Amino acid sequence: MLKLTTPKSNTLLLIGLFKLVKGFALIAVAIGGLRLLHHDLAQTLEHWINALRIDPENHYVHSFLARALSVNPRQLKALSIGTFFYSAVFLTEGTGLLLRKRWAEYFTIVSTGALIPLEVYELVKHITPIKILVMIVNIAIVVYLILRLRRE
Repeated sequence: MLKLTTPKSNTLLLIGLFKLVKGFALIAVAIGGLRLLHHDLAQTLEHWINALRIDPENHYVHSFLARALSVNPRQLKALSIGTFFYSAVFLTEGTGLLLRKRWAEYFTIVSTGALIPLEVYELVKHITPIKILVMIVNIAIVVYLILRLRRE
C-alpha cells in the first residue's frame, strides 16, 4: 500500500537531506585538507585563484590567503581530522532523520543546539549574511524538532 507523506514528514526529510549534504561536503573538505599536506599550499592556492579568475588583489582574498598560509601541516592535519569527525556527526543525524528514528531527532537537537552559542559568538565578533542565515536555519531546525517531539 502506498503511504503518502505529510508536510511534517517532508520537513524531517528535508532536514535529513540537508544534514547529509553538509556531511558529504565536509568529507570533501577534509580529504582536500589532507591532500594539501604533501603539496606546496601557496602554489596550490595561486593555481586555484588563477583557475577561478579571482582578483588576487581583493581584500577578502588577501585575508583568506593570510589565514590559509599561516596554517602549518600539523594544524592542517588536526583540522582535517576534526572535519571528518564533524562530517560523521552530520551523516549520523541525516541518516537517522531519513530513517525517522526518534534518537536522531534528539541527537540533532543536542548537537545543533549546542553550537548555537558558538554561532552567536562568531556573529557578534564579525557579522556576515552567511553567518546570520546559518544561525537562523539551525535555530529553526532545533525549534521544529523540539515542537515535533512535544506533539508526539
